[in-house]
Amino acid sequence: MIRIGITGQNGFVGNHLYNTLGLFPDEFERVDFNRDIFEQDQELDAFVSKCDVIVHLSALNRHESEQVLHDTNVALAVKLVDALKRTNSQAHVLISSSTQEERDNLYGKSKKAGREAIVEWAKASGGKATGLIIPNVFGAFGKPFYNSFVATFCYQLTHGEIPSIATDGEVKLIYVQELVDTIIRTIRSKEGIAELLIEPTATKKVSEVLALLNEYKAKYFDGGEIPVINNTFEHNLFNTYRTYIDHATHFPVKFTQHIDPRGAFVEVIRLGIGGQCSFSTTVPGITRGNHYHTRKIERFAVIKGKALIQLRKINTDEVMDFYLDGQEPAYVDMPIWYTHNIKNIGKEELYTIFWINEPFNQEDADTYFETV
Repeated sequence: MIRIGITGQNGFVGNHLYNTLGLFPDEFERVDFNRDIFEQDQELDAFVSKCDVIVHLSALNRHESEQVLHDTNVALAVKLVDALKRTNSQAHVLISSSTQEERDNLYGKSKKAGREAIVEWAKASGGKATGLIIPNVFGAFGKPFYNSFVATFCYQLTHGEIPSIATDGEVKLIYVQELVDTIIRTIRSKEGIAELLIEPTATKKVSEVLALLNEYKAKYFDGGEIPVINNTFEHNLFNTYRTYIDHATHFPVKFTQHIDPRGAFVEVIRLGIGGQCSFSTTVPGITRGNHYHTRKIERFAVIKGKALIQLRKINTDEVMDFYLDGQEPAYVDMPIWYTHNIKNIGKEELYTIFWINEPFNQEDADTYFETV
């Protein structure tokens, strides 16, 4: 069992890493961290002493004062080094840095100084250090106007705002889950690398990213259509976009019914991609689901009976309740990292159509059970 602590556990990358490590309970033990620990040497020493691996992600990304940003980031690294020395730690410390290291700005300089401080500690102590040189990271739950221009655009396009491009340059990008997977592989390797350059998985102009997001708004947000997804980057971008939708107000979305003397016709889903479409009946009082996905795109469409669909974001307590009735057929889409279920709350059988973007594969199910 490898005991892993993450400074910045509740931040953008830290939260994804923390949740992903939780998928491997027989391999990793998570040592909880909060930002206040940095303010008490005794608590910081206790945290460091518990860890076989420390992933140092805690940092400021933006601040109105570049000097404050620089000094804060350097100070956090120094505090961690001091605790490592006081406890005679032999941990493997991974520290996040940035491709901005070589740029003439205080943020890049602060990241480089922090990385070098950790590397120097490792050389002197016999510990291990890995400096992660990371490109621009995007993904679900990033903070708009702070973590990434992708987060900002996604937020604006789901909240009635119009994004604008300040500089339409090429940006090297990596999806947060791809970065997390790289960090975990590095932990498993047990090798310290002073400068580990994390390769971007996509290089895009800002305008190219915005064009895709505008398409997702028009087709998916406004029209309910699953758009064409051509590659892994677009899949990740679409899943990112979906997490910025205010599900509590956007869902359930009622279908358009075409009614004539024969009855009613309803288009359940219009697709730019394939996937698996399933049909279920559920007897009164029974609940299906109680699981979540990290990459899959999924839709629940109720066409007969009464249902309660519930969603809860992993590691939070708030549960969203959606009541659907087959008299007015409607659907709810499942965002990634939200556990979800569906219950028949009526007196007759519940008829539900399920669509998911990939057929079920027992060897790579991307289905993790957790009660809503």
